[in-house]
Amino acid sequence: MLVVACIKQVPDTTQVQIDPVTNTLVREGIPFIVNPYDTHALEEALRFKDRFGFRVAAISMGPPNSEATLRKALALGVDETILLSDRCFGGADTLATSNVLASAIRRLQEQEEVGIVICGKQTIDGDTAQVGPGIATRLGFSQLTLVDRIEHLDREKRTIRVRRKLEGRHEIVEAPLPALLTVVRELNRPRYPSVPKRLASQETEVKVWSNDVLRLDVNAIGLKGSPTWVNRIFSPERDKGEIIGDGVNDPVATANLLIDRLLSKDLLAL
Repeated sequence: MLVVACIKQVPDTTQVQIDPVTNTLVREGIPFIVNPYDTHALEEALRFKDRFGFRVAAISMGPPNSEATLRKALALGVDETILLSDRCFGGADTLATSNVLASAIRRLQEQEEVGIVICGKQTIDGDTAQVGPGIATRLGFSQLTLVDRIEHLDREKRTIRVRRKLEGRHEIVEAPLPALLTVVRELNRPRYPSVPKRLASQETEVKVWSNDVLRLDVNAIGLKGSPTWVNRIFSPERDKGEIIGDGVNDPVATANLLIDRLLSKDLLAL
């Protein structure tokens, strides 16, 4: 059985800047990282490999430099990596992205049974949490979102039982395989690569699949296949903060100044 981890290369959002003239992201000099939620998806896929002997494939859709993200997956112990890269994939929203990823997983199924697909619950650059459910819907897989614990996997009955993290409570759900899981950070603690595997990852092939391989309708992928798009990106304007009083040497007077200021702005009722 094959476990597929979907991972994405994203800009390090702690260092993202926006061009004030064009309102677009400044990409020059910005480091890229593996989407943090996806690192937990990858770790859980590798734990299935450790416990049950499943093979693990990692797939990612992105530009050619996304190969570095997949090499990190190889260094952790992934058996196979596939980069989905083609200019016609560019500009995709979540609908078009899930189309390409689902098509790649179908192609993997032609060679080997795919039992589990694991995604991070969302990406830090889009925050939509739509791609994982979109893949599950397209493939007809059981959909288990917000997973924070794997309770049990029954290989004979072909079922998986997980715990979902909901607002203020947890939910235990059992579903038939094949299944797609979207996972949260509480699920596990990602491992570190060993030196031998890191060295070996530099010599291992990262397969690149363009649309010549997937043969998808160009009007259903990329920008052409995206019914939604980003109209404008901008940094919210913030008023400069003000320091009043001396809270260290005279906290009482400073508190009184703060109360007076809040009252003057009608932000405090007595």
